[in-house]
Amino acid sequence: MVQASLKLVLEPVFEAEFLPYSYGFRPNRRAHDAIAETRYLASHGYEWVVEGDITACFDEISHPALMERVRNRIGDKRVLSLVKAFLKSGILSRDGAFTDTRTGTPQGGILSPLLANIALSVLDEYIAQAPGGPDSTSEDRRRRRRRGLPNYRLVRYADDFLVVVFGRREHAEELRDEVAEALKSMSLRLSVEKTKITHIDEGLDFLGWRIQRHRKLGTDRQYIYTYPARKSVRSAMGKVKELTGRQNVGLSLESLLHRLNLVLRGWCAYFRPGVSNVAFCYLSHYTWMRVTRWIRGKHPGITWKQLRRRYYGGGWWPATEEAELFNPAKVSTTRYRYRGTLIPTPWPTTA
Repeated sequence: MVQASLKLVLEPVFEAEFLPYSYGFRPNRRAHDAIAETRYLASHGYEWVVEGDITACFDEISHPALMERVRNRIGDKRVLSLVKAFLKSGILSRDGAFTDTRTGTPQGGILSPLLANIALSVLDEYIAQAPGGPDSTSEDRRRRRRRGLPNYRLVRYADDFLVVVFGRREHAEELRDEVAEALKSMSLRLSVEKTKITHIDEGLDFLGWRIQRHRKLGTDRQYIYTYPARKSVRSAMGKVKELTGRQNVGLSLESLLHRLNLVLRGWCAYFRPGVSNVAFCYLSHYTWMRVTRWIRGKHPGITWKQLRRRYYGGGWWPATEEAELFNPAKVSTTRYRYRGTLIPTPWPTTA
């Protein structure tokens, strides 16, 4: 209750100054906006990508540095003391052990995402103000391109971020080192091993999506495509496999279908605005195979003809009188509308 009240006080104040390059845990913004922004920029010459990976971000944020940023906008000492108390509240593990929190934001708290965004706004501001960054004018960026100098853009979703570069690989390498320095002000570390520099032709995974340039079939033209990453497909398959495992043979088919449908509908809803048809068909076939194997395991002595009559309505798709297996292959894909900086906010902004 206290955290929710604190968020109501803090969020309008900081949303007024947050820059439009972050999309995670903010009103009216979602992961699809971050993907659409990345696709748009990659289609307009920003072809080198710094895939940022912050080591234990939520665990290592400096409390003094974070509180300093909060104090710059909040003058009420009662509010400040509540924020500080939340940061110092500690963690109670499942085995009952209590651990003090001297750094980081307690994960799972209502206030944690907002405080993390406040901390990581140092990165947003650094990229925005850098020469060739979003705050530079279009004329400045044109001059830099003519002189062979790079331009930059940031796409951030909580602690997952990309810095896209209109320039060469060495420009991206230099920027990676600069980003690492900028994060040090919040006692955050950029993982040298996991932070990669990638060209859009090689492709990258971001927020569960694969973003890569491909040649359109039947043409010589190339486009930036967004579709489910292999890791995301494997994750969905893993959930289907777990639900249709031997430990669930005792379930009724109707109960199993309800559980599977929750997983499949949610997954397809997230990946619907993309080139996801192939992934949807693959997941559909895999799920059918797993459910069919589950039914055969439940009734090892039944013939296929009897099986179809009893569990498939005489057809080929698993169903009961009350439920039918959701079919990802029938989901029509769409194109997510790119909103750029026109994303509405509930409060006036100064950014």
